[in-house]
Amino acid sequence: MKILIVGGAGYIGSHMSKLLVKSGHEVIVLDNLSTGFRKNVKYGELVVGDLADIGLLENVFSTYQFDAVMHFAANSLVGESIKEPAKYYRNNVANTINLLDVMINHSVKYFIFSSTAATFGNPKYSPIDEHHPQHPINPYGMSKLMVENILKDYASAYDLSSVSLRYFNACGADPEGELGEMHDPETHLIPLVLQVASGRKKEITVFGSDYPTDDGTCIRDYIHVVDLCQAHLLAIEYLIKNKSGAYSFNLGSGHGFSVQEVLDASSLIVKRYNASIFVQYGDKRPGDPDRLVADSILARKILGWKPQYECLETIIEHAWRWELELVKRKKQ
Repeated sequence: MKILIVGGAGYIGSHMSKLLVKSGHEVIVLDNLSTGFRKNVKYGELVVGDLADIGLLENVFSTYQFDAVMHFAANSLVGESIKEPAKYYRNNVANTINLLDVMINHSVKYFIFSSTAATFGNPKYSPIDEHHPQHPINPYGMSKLMVENILKDYASAYDLSSVSLRYFNACGADPEGELGEMHDPETHLIPLVLQVASGRKKEITVFGSDYPTDDGTCIRDYIHVVDLCQAHLLAIEYLIKNKSGAYSFNLGSGHGFSVQEVLDASSLIVKRYNASIFVQYGDKRPGDPDRLVADSILARKILGWKPQYECLETIIEHAWRWELELVKRKKQ
């Protein structure tokens, strides 16, 4: 298949491009490089452009005649979304409508959407399955939920087949060391911890140590980026084999790890390199739930998804190799 990867110069999109090319598909990457990096596009052809530019979209779709589209291009910082909601509704919602409309104009019927656990808001129960109420508590989560609802309407009206994949905590890096996280600013726990170990940061702050969990720190569901990408590939195959509709699946490990478990596992790994992690403990942040864990049984059953990197130590090991590579590059 010929697949357009929107946001393919970013963290997950770049890993997705590699998996698709290695699986025999042809990839075109569309990215405005606002948060992505040109050097991340190691697989497929890069077209620099923005979803706000409908003329560019029309030209790209006319030129390449895609079979499917995967959409990773979104603003994704919760705090920023609260301060700048217009930015999130414009890019995450309005620009996605631009993309969907051009797809329909060019008879492209398969769409995979990068959604998020933030659509659920504060959890009513855990693990969180697909039946959990969706009540986002910030503009970021709301923008993603809006698109999920739009996709349902587009399936009914325009015969557009879609899968929305709700990530919990994407993490890890390409096992072969070619790709990894390079967010600026970085907000994810594992790379922040490893930046302390490598010397790029002085310390890591743990927000809250008195949660109602075994060790007092909150629990999150971590899923390896390669496993996420595998789910996207399976989702495309699912759409091709089934009748049109708008489907949704939660993606996570199903068990979760506490912040302290992440720190302990990271300390063991970096200790082999004579590195250490300085930790300080702070107060809880408002709105942080004690446990966010996915029930991904539906994805495993319907899509046939079988994550291969569920071991926390393996996830951190891959991320640590990438962190060492970034430090090496900075010294060159």
